Amino acid sequence: MLSKINHANKLSPSEQYLWDYLAQNRQTAMQWSITELSEHANVSTATIVRTLKKKGFTGYTDFRHGRLKTAAHNIPYSVLENADEQIQNVVMQNEEELKNTLKNLQVSVIEDTIQLLTNAPLIYLFARGLSETIAEEMELKLQLLNKQVAYFHDPNIIKQIAAKVKPHSAAVFITLNGQTPELVAAARTLSKMDIPQIVLTANPQAPILKYTDELFLGYQSFNNLFDEYEVHSRLSLQIMSRILLDSYVVRTQTNNHG
Repeated sequence: MLSKINHANKLSPSEQYLWDYLAQNRQTAMQWSITELSEHANVSTATIVRTLKKKGFTGYTDFRHGRLKTAAHNIPYSVLENADEQIQNVVMQNEEELKNTLKNLQVSVIEDTIQLLTNAPLIYLFARGLSETIAEEMELKLQLLNKQVAYFHDPNIIKQIAAKVKPHSAAVFITLNGQTPELVAAARTLSKMDIPQIVLTANPQAPILKYTDELFLGYQSFNNLFDEYEVHSRLSLQIMSRILLDSYVVRTQTNNHG
């Protein structure tokens, strides 16, 4: 919870949105200037200042310095004790992605997905780019659990295979941004064929979502240390993939021994 809350000043909808945004992006927001925060949160700098003043701060500088000071006195991990501010931010950014991804998970989605995977005689797995390593691990683990898996990552083959998927199968898409053209096209095709689709992504506005039956929505921080390249963190996808597979193992083993 953020400090200096003043309940006497009621926030407008846009101000409440900003305050919630700051709460969800505590670690990364501390690294931004007020202009950068304005761009990331898509609000005006005036809204930022007005919101923080209602919460008892004199302005953005006061808020940011207060957060940095609080963070320095509340070191949750020993690795941070002797680390400078830059390394602390790197570590805490990963914690932020982990915690927010776990907050997004829904038990009903996990349970329903387990049933889909259990009932499907064949599971189609689709991924592109850096997400392919996560898909490869999922493919291997599902095969070790005696599931028949067909994994595809070539963009041209993905489009062709989508039109030839066998009935009663299930499809899993692992895509960070959820907007890779060939994956969206494949999802659209499968939707017309009534093939249940499970999507792991970190983009709540992804175009692939309109074709999704079961959604695992992760959290992606805005900071990318490799700005010139499309190599954003896949930590949230890795977390969700592991939770899904481990949950599948637990449920299937329980049923087999029950």
